[in-house]
Amino acid sequence: MILHPTKLNGTLLFQPKVFGDERGFFMETWNAQRYREFGLDQAFVQDNLSRSRRGVLRGLHFQKPDPQGKLVYVLEGEVFDVAVDIRRGSPTFGQWEEHTLSADNKLQFYIPAGFAHGFCVTSETALFAYKCTELYHPASEGCVAWNDPDLNIPWPIEQPELSTKDAKGINLADYPIDKLPEFE
Repeated sequence: MILHPTKLNGTLLFQPKVFGDERGFFMETWNAQRYREFGLDQAFVQDNLSRSRRGVLRGLHFQKPDPQGKLVYVLEGEVFDVAVDIRRGSPTFGQWEEHTLSADNKLQFYIPAGFAHGFCVTSETALFAYKCTELYHPASEGCVAWNDPDLNIPWPIEQPELSTKDAKGINLADYPIDKLPEFE
């Protein structure tokens, strides 16, 4: 496995070892001992899978209380994936990083608890998987506006398809400070 450098403290970008031949390939998508050796020592309690079509944007989601760390990757297709540090008191508050995750590159991106997360599908469809460190709690969920002008994220689509919830996201500067996760 290769651990690639990332911009924000706590985020990790993994390239698992893939064993392939003319029949296909094999790879480990999770091995607690191996990932711990590479700096990811988390217990995951929930796995999620979503399928979306080109132009769908999901996010930028977070939870408070019970913030979720997420290990995300793509099983089919390709996405533009974004993590935003929204932890009040963090030295990188309001900063973001993005990675293209695809079935071809097999990259896995770890987004720590306290970050907002979102992705936009850039292929015809995408099957997106993520492991979470906390259970999903609908009452704890928040949504930062995907098009927040202060964040200025260069999404690869101008008019994404959004859920009603995501269309009502709030700019980070307008979020009540007590509703944001804390930096620890």
